[in-house]
Amino acid sequence: MAANSRSIRYSLVIPVFNEEAVLPVLLRRLDQVMSKLDGPAEAIFVDDGSSDSSSIVLRALAARDERFRYIGLSRNFGHQIAITAGMDATQGDAIIVMDADLQDPPEVIEQLIAKWKEGNDIVHARRLSREGESRFKRATAHLFYRLLGRMSSVGIPADVGDFRLIDRKVLDALMQMPEQDRFVRGMIAWLGFRQAEVAFHRLERAAGETKYPLFKMVRLAVNAALGFSDLPLRLAIWCGLTVSGLALLYGGWVVLLWLSKDSHLVTGWSSTIVVVSLLCGINMLMTGIVGLYVGRIHAEVKRRPLYVVQARIGFDRGETAATPAIHAVNE
Repeated sequence: MAANSRSIRYSLVIPVFNEEAVLPVLLRRLDQVMSKLDGPAEAIFVDDGSSDSSSIVLRALAARDERFRYIGLSRNFGHQIAITAGMDATQGDAIIVMDADLQDPPEVIEQLIAKWKEGNDIVHARRLSREGESRFKRATAHLFYRLLGRMSSVGIPADVGDFRLIDRKVLDALMQMPEQDRFVRGMIAWLGFRQAEVAFHRLERAAGETKYPLFKMVRLAVNAALGFSDLPLRLAIWCGLTVSGLALLYGGWVVLLWLSKDSHLVTGWSSTIVVVSLLCGINMLMTGIVGLYVGRIHAEVKRRPLYVVQARIGFDRGETAATPAIHAVNE
């Protein structure tokens, strides 16, 4: 690290994936915000395997401006891993995580810092509105946060994404949590500490396309549910007990019909097929739920690195060439 890196007060972590269209506006607004802060600041861009010109722009910026750093991952590891890679490289006393698409307004950073100075260790940016998003996405996001709040034993703030400020001691604790399937906002909530919120209106994307299509949103929701709740397993048990109980009641009813020699008792196969199909479907559902948990265990025991760094620029002013590195999960 550079000799003056320990004097950094604020670290901004910004994951980037194919954001060439929005970078000029983002960099201009970041420059304005960083110039107003009351201490030295750094902005760490984590290139999560971009295939456009984002890496070219950010490499050049990090090479000429000492406030900016660049981390290039060897491939696309995903948004949550990119956030982790950026936070691992920070040096500031306060770490702010935000997206590059300007839906998280950089100007809100000053409000987050004001709350941090009041003694809060974690300051969440809570969304009051979500401009530019479809009614379906807003409805599913609302449902997701409410269901997660009921399922999880941890109080995860509703309508809060990854835009937040955390204190250095919170990050130190977070770095002791090496799980592979990461849901960073839930992990931070699990840590506790003194927390506060800043409300803001989430804006429409300044340019480009969303990097969180439906299947990625579903995957994030599954990671959140499996990582912070055992409710699916308990639900599987209750479903199994319910189906078994109904099957016993049905069997008892059939026996009563047979004893009463009811003429309506048909020795057909329809009812058998229905019951067997129902039981098989429930069994497959329960097996799938258990399989998801087993799959997470399998990913953890392999102990692969969370991410692989292909290039680092700007962390040492004497280092401008790419420096490959592998970061293990237990670092």
